[in-house]
Amino acid sequence: MPPAEEAQMVLAFDDNRLALALFGQYGQNLALIERRLGVTADSRGNHVTLGGPRDACEQARRVLETLYEHLSQGHDLGQGDVEGAIRLAIAQGSLFDYADASGRASFEEINLRKRLVRARTPGQDAYIRALRRHALVFGAGPAGTGKTWLAVAQAVALFERKEVDRIILSRPAVEAGERLGFLPGDMREKVDPYLRPIYDALFDLMDARIVERALQTGEIEIAPLAFMRGRTLANAAVILDEAQNTTSMQMKMFLTRLGENARMIVTGDPSQVDLPPGQTSGLSEALRLLADVEGVGTVTFSNEDVVRHELVARIVAAYDRAGASAERPAPSGERGNRKREGGA
Repeated sequence: MPPAEEAQMVLAFDDNRLALALFGQYGQNLALIERRLGVTADSRGNHVTLGGPRDACEQARRVLETLYEHLSQGHDLGQGDVEGAIRLAIAQGSLFDYADASGRASFEEINLRKRLVRARTPGQDAYIRALRRHALVFGAGPAGTGKTWLAVAQAVALFERKEVDRIILSRPAVEAGERLGFLPGDMREKVDPYLRPIYDALFDLMDARIVERALQTGEIEIAPLAFMRGRTLANAAVILDEAQNTTSMQMKMFLTRLGENARMIVTGDPSQVDLPPGQTSGLSEALRLLADVEGVGTVTFSNEDVVRHELVARIVAAYDRAGASAERPAPSGERGNRKREGGA
């Protein structure tokens, strides 16, 4: 294969202040672009010189121009935004089974009063489009992929546009290996430890005063899964988080609560089940049973969609490799040797 054609290009940005924010403190944003795209990026004043394979330089140019436009619109720029722009540039030159990212200018967005939420990976892009299209959506995959955060963002958007009257957020109260024991306080105080991540997402996406008022009036309801039994959830955006810890019966009960003009989002990580040994995860079963049911959307995230610290994606990949090795049967000779060693 012939070596990639080398190129060099110089980009200039009009606003020195925005250019400084674009490059990042001590040039950290440029360093991330260099590392992820395999280019060199040297800045001087409001200019940056890109060097490396032509295709990679072109991707880096698109990343920098996209981020500069983001800053020009008055938005802040975080490392996640830089990572998202890099992934978009890479996706525009790739084919995905579930996304037509190539040829599209940008990933999908959710516009909220407090902030703009933009997908940062092809998986998140597909997830937002599924949330808009289907009344019931499953988002399954590892931690850090934004499943819950984007689900809450979509629910808040529907609530702000008056498309639903309320938001209902639920989790199964299953202890993740710890023994929490007796929890004092009223019902909200008892379940808060389980539902803290949902609260965090709400306050991140809505004004705190609006959240508190909506919690008091019941327009936002946060409750354990057990409280869903016997209800019909109409005119609501309903989210079930950590759904891998539901039993088969709990999942069936929850899904059949879907009422008129309701949207339901189910999120979870099938690889992190905290149910007692031998008990089937309701999420895994539902993903299998409802795979071909019309009106149900399913998006499966991978470690490539992790949007936390870049090290998290590598940690997830390492655990996935270890799990695959553990499931692989040992060669027959190796099993025989182990048996003889055990009997010796």
